[in-house]
Amino acid sequence: MKHVLNVKLVVFVLLILPLILFGQINESDSLKIKADLSVTGFWQGGNVETLIFRAKSGISYRPWKKWVFKTQNSYVYQAFDQEKADADFLSLNFLYFNPEKRLYPQVLGFLSTNFRREISSRSLIGAGFTWQAYIKGKDWLKFSLTSEYEQTNFDNTDFNIDAYDGNNDINTFRVTVWVNGKYHLFKDKIILSHESYIQPSLEESDNYRWRADFGLEFPIWKFLNFKINYLHTFENIVVSEQEREDQFLTFGLTVKSY
Repeated sequence: MKHVLNVKLVVFVLLILPLILFGQINESDSLKIKADLSVTGFWQGGNVETLIFRAKSGISYRPWKKWVFKTQNSYVYQAFDQEKADADFLSLNFLYFNPEKRLYPQVLGFLSTNFRREISSRSLIGAGFTWQAYIKGKDWLKFSLTSEYEQTNFDNTDFNIDAYDGNNDINTFRVTVWVNGKYHLFKDKIILSHESYIQPSLEESDNYRWRADFGLEFPIWKFLNFKINYLHTFENIVVSEQEREDQFLTFGLTVKSY
């Protein structure tokens, strides 16, 4: 009974939350503030109960004329036959200077958790540059290069690579290569967006990860889109006997303020 109530609550959130709250925001836009929220998910009942829920929000704000602060926050929940499989939080925060330029600097700070991978906390802080390779109207493509110091705390000390066994904390300097873009196709009938990065360690060659996030949106109203979202993540260092790859395909809505 408790699980049924939980499912009903999630379904309510999937359907109602987008209607009372404000994808991917371009920090180079001239608007002082922009916000959006996408809520996607999947539920299957019957012999095998499956529940996947994903929420992703973005806010871009200009505190001063040449500075832009952008925060992107996402949450993923997944359960099979009433057993929780994922409950992950990711917060990406950026401060840009002169983002209207073709090349501009940025500082960044990340915070995340991962239930399946037994990561109680992960934080990164760093800086770098973004290059606007293409921009035409509402369409754009950007590449970024940043460097960060990462601190990751695990709830386990047994890893798939023996050299890391016995350590709760794995800390390292990283470099990150980003590719981000958004395109309006067929006279704005379809919107394609992508956000991907690869993060190798500068100290250990076997410590690397990558993430690819793709969205396909179909406008319903000026401020409301139907969205299909595909997320693929990979980590080379994981707790022993865990898979290094995860994939999510979800469906839902995006609400935006612009």
